[in-house]
This record gives sequence, structure tokens and C-alpha cells, in this order.
Amino acid sequence: MCKVNLMSLISTTQEGFVEGMMKIQRAKKEAYKPKMVDKDENENKNENEKQEDEKSGFFHAVKDFIHDVGEKIEEVVGFGKPTADVAAVHISSINVDKADLVLDLVIKNPNPVPIPLIDINYSIESGERKLVSGLIPDAGTIHSHGEETIQVPVTLAYADIKNTYHDIQPGSILPYRVMVDLIFDVPILGRLTLPMEKTGEIPIPYKPDVNVEKIQFERFSTEETVAILHMKIENKNDFDLNVNALEYEVWLGDVNIGGAELPKSATIEKGGINFIDIPVTFRPKDFGSAVWDMIRGRGTGYTIKGNVDVDTPFGAMKLPISKVGGTTKLKKKKDCDGDDDNKD
Repeated sequence: MCKVNLMSLISTTQEGFVEGMMKIQRAKKEAYKPKMVDKDENENKNENEKQEDEKSGFFHAVKDFIHDVGEKIEEVVGFGKPTADVAAVHISSINVDKADLVLDLVIKNPNPVPIPLIDINYSIESGERKLVSGLIPDAGTIHSHGEETIQVPVTLAYADIKNTYHDIQPGSILPYRVMVDLIFDVPILGRLTLPMEKTGEIPIPYKPDVNVEKIQFERFSTEETVAILHMKIENKNDFDLNVNALEYEVWLGDVNIGGAELPKSATIEKGGINFIDIPVTFRPKDFGSAVWDMIRGRGTGYTIKGNVDVDTPFGAMKLPISKVGGTTKLKKKKDCDGDDDNKD
């Protein structure tokens, strides 16, 4: 808390007041002081112009007086402009539909009294394209001699962006610029606007493309069958994906054989393809003759649905995976030995 010598402030303000009043008196005397002019000139001079001159001198003196007193108070009390900065832009969550951002605004108030933050205007642009904008009214009060961080949540809906700007495609990385205007009401200084901005990049994720290349039976019995799903995952994004977990279910024909956990993480480079072997266990006798028919046919249609948890340069994401109407091969282990052809 700033301690101000009250008597000194009063004395300084009084001195400014007295000085200002003396200026006003001098202006009034000057305005009404008789002037020696020729009679012809006096008659030709418009009475309205004389009154305007007198008023102008008087109001200039009052204006100077108020300005001088304000400067005296500012010098003694120490009022100043607040400062602010966009310290960071965080991606709190992101998926194929939207990105939730949080803007961290750090504001410093050097004054001995709190100042109200009237409005926060913000917008996010990419090039000349406005992606989103908004207004937060009555944003709070910044404490005296304090520093505060105000968090502003912003949501980017990808459907709106793609529908408005057709050249922005899923899988790309979008450069952006955040622009923020803070509007304060500062004592003595009045209403003040502080502009600031920050640049960065944000992805528009594309869901990975998955295919079950083949299903290899490790152990087969009516009670328990162990199989390996040879899954191909294609990364169509312009950034790497580090796959940590898979949550999925698999249907062979119309039979749901369940899912399994990812045995180990895998990295898929941008625009790249990786093959992941996932073990599954199921009981054929629980599914009747459908599984037997598929096994005898040594091929089947399949469906896979779920989510994949990935780490990216922009943070963790949960991306959906799905494949409906796919076709794969069913093979015994001995049939796969030396078989490098994973295609139908």
C-alpha cells in the first residue's frame, strides 16, 4: 500500500488551487480591461466577437488550472497507466470438432487504488481471416499495486471455420494471431485502452484411418481363442502422433468379439503409416455358428470403432477411429509364417 503524506498532498493541491485562481483572476481582468482604440474601429468591431474573446480567455485559464491541479495530484499520489500482456495461450482440450483455448492475460496496476476493468475485446485471426471474436463486459477489478492473471476461455469450432474458409482442411496446422483490447477506467487518467497480441499455431486434427489387414489365430479352441489383429493406422495429420492407448471394439461380421488394450505405445510420423499388432481373446462357443462359418471361409467382413489416445506437439488428444464394411483375412499362425503380403 502506497503511503501518501496527506498534509503534503493538501498543501500541494492548495498551492495549485491558489495559483490557478490567480490565473483566472488575471484572465478576467485582462478580458475586461479597457483598451485604447480608435472610435471607428470600436464601432466596427462586433460585440459578439468581444464576448467570445472574453469567454475564450476565461475558459483557457480554467482549463490550465484544472490541468495543473491534476498534475500536482498525479505527482504526489503516483497515478500511472496499467500494463498488460498475453502471457500464454493454452489448449485446454482439442478433438476433431473443436479446440478449447485459454488466454492468460497478466495485468499490473501501479496505482494506490483499485481500477475497474470495464471490457475485454478479443479476436483470433489467421492471415486476414477472422476465426472467432467476443466481448467480456464488466471483467472485474484490478487490485491496487497488484498483478493479476485473468483467464479468458475461447472455443474454435472447426465446422464453422471449414464452412467459412474452404481452403482450411483437416490435418493442417493453422497459424493464428490473438488480439486483445483491455478497457480500464483509471482515476484522473480516465478511460484507457490497452491493445496487445500474441501469435502461435493450432492444429485442425484429422482422425486416423484404420484397417485390419489380417487376423492371425495364435491359439484356437471353442473355449478360448487367442488372435492377433494386424492393424494398419495411417496418420493424415501434418504432425506426429504418439499412440498411447486404444479404446475400441471389433465386430467380425455381426459378431462383437470385444476389444483389447494396446500392448505398447507407437509413434506415427506425420503423413505416415504404422502397423500395430493387438492381441484379442474371445470364446467362439458364445457366438454360435457365425464365427465358425467365417473361419471356414477364411475371410470376413469386419467393423472397428473406438478412440485412440495420442500425444502431439500441441498436447494430448483423444481422436476417434472407425472402419465399417472392411474386409480382412483369417489365417492360422502357420499360414502367416513367411507371409509378408498383408493385402487382400
